[in-house]
Amino acid sequence: MNKRAIVFGSTGLVGKELVNELFGNNEFDKVIAVIRRDMAVSHPKLEQIKLEDFSDLMKMKESFNASVFFCCIGTTIKTAGSQEAFRQVDLIIPQKIAKLAEALSVPSLVIISSIGASHTSANFYLRTKGEMEKTVRELYSGNLKIVRPSLLMGKRDESRFGEKAAVGFMKIFGWIFEGPLKKYKGIYARDVARAMIRIAQFPPEKVVFESDELHNILKNGKQ
Repeated sequence: MNKRAIVFGSTGLVGKELVNELFGNNEFDKVIAVIRRDMAVSHPKLEQIKLEDFSDLMKMKESFNASVFFCCIGTTIKTAGSQEAFRQVDLIIPQKIAKLAEALSVPSLVIISSIGASHTSANFYLRTKGEMEKTVRELYSGNLKIVRPSLLMGKRDESRFGEKAAVGFMKIFGWIFEGPLKKYKGIYARDVARAMIRIAQFPPEKVVFESDELHNILKNGKQ
């Protein structure tokens, strides 16, 4: 037990699951949650760093030495309020985290993107995620892992009607998503978190992991 993990976005759907999974992982003796609001959880391993503005990351870099960064930052255009506000969260903040990881020579960075992410996509959401992936690759030279989950399932703090309907459909008809469609099958946030911890230890050759690969990692114990 001599590793420190830092989780950015630790109050989100995947971030909360990731923090809980790290508590039970014997490889890590410290879990640092970077938060804007206090987490309603306590644990001997847990340290919380409250950060109102991510522009302060570099000023506080002495507090962020770690074995691995997990970036679970993400929002929706509706929640953000505009496309530009969405870009600030889903593009600019991950870029700042990648710069910090590079400056501190953090060995591993695992970051959540989205299925279908592409910097050439006509879809604004997917294009932004693709731009994030592209720039993070350029900014960080360590062991980068990008996960692209499909529909995330789990208990959210906020209710999203369309998402709830999609999750309901997936629970009933998820069995049809096999073969070429398997990567579109919904995945529980807890499973994404567990897979992220595993792939942080994988060698650097493979960077991107699609949603079906996350399922396979958990099922088979390998990629």
